[in-house]
Amino acid sequence: MKWNADQYGKFERERTLPARDLADAIDIVNPEKIIDIGCGIGNSTEFLKMKFPNADIVGADLSEEMLESARKNHPDLKFIKLDASCDLQKLDCKYDIVFSNACIQWIPDHRQLLKNMLGLLNKGGVLAVQTPLQSKHPMHRIIKDIAKSEKWSEKLSSEREFHNLTEEEYFDILSELSSDFRIWETVYYHRMPSHQSIIEWYKGTGLRPYLNQLSDRDARNFEGDVLKEAEKDYSIQNSGDIIFRFPRLFFTAEK
Repeated sequence: MKWNADQYGKFERERTLPARDLADAIDIVNPEKIIDIGCGIGNSTEFLKMKFPNADIVGADLSEEMLESARKNHPDLKFIKLDASCDLQKLDCKYDIVFSNACIQWIPDHRQLLKNMLGLLNKGGVLAVQTPLQSKHPMHRIIKDIAKSEKWSEKLSSEREFHNLTEEEYFDILSELSSDFRIWETVYYHRMPSHQSIIEWYKGTGLRPYLNQLSDRDARNFEGDVLKEAEKDYSIQNSGDIIFRFPRLFFTAEK
C-alpha cells in the first residue's frame, strides 16, 4: 500500500505522544542497540534518540515514501527498509530494545510476529509495542459500513484487513514467549478543530486502503460520505473543538 508521508505528518505531535509514553515505560538503563520497527516519518526514532542519546538506533520501515521523509527530516539518524512480516529473522544483529509504535496492526500473524520480535533481543532486552485498539474506534466502523454499502461495494475490491488480536490473546502469547510483561490501555482525547480534521487524520492511515482503490473523483465522494457519518458520531464541544477519542493498547515484554 502506498503511503503519503506529508498527510501522515499533519498530526505528528498527536501521533508522537503514544511513542513518548511507550518509550517512557522502558526501564533499561543505557541500552546499546535499539531498532524502531515501523518508524514511519521518523518521529518515534527521533524521540528514542533523545531518551537514549548514547544508543545506536536504527529506524526501519517498508514504505519508501515514509523512509524518504524520515531521512530528509532526520539526516543524523539511520533508517533502513524492512518488511517486518518476513525480514526480522534475516537481521544479523541483536538489540537491547525492540520498539514498535502503531505498526503491528498492518502485519498479519501476531503470534509469529511477536516471537520474531522477541527473537531480536539480547538476554534481558525489552520489546515495547503500541497498537491502536481499532475495535473501539467509531471511525473504523463508519468507514467499514460505508465501504460495504450498495453505493461503494462494487467499486472497492477489498476491505482493509484488521490484524490485531484481543487483549486476552496478547496476554496469553506474551505469557508463553516472555519472562515478564505488562499490558495497559490508554485513551487519548485529541482536540480536533473540525470534523474534516478527523478525515484528514484517517487519510494518513485507515482510509488509505480504500482511497488507493478509487479514482480522484470517487475518493473525494467517499471521503464526503465518511464525513457526513462522522458529523453524526462526534459532537462539537462548547469551545468549538471536537473530542477525538483514540484508545491504544501498550505492552512491554522481557526476553
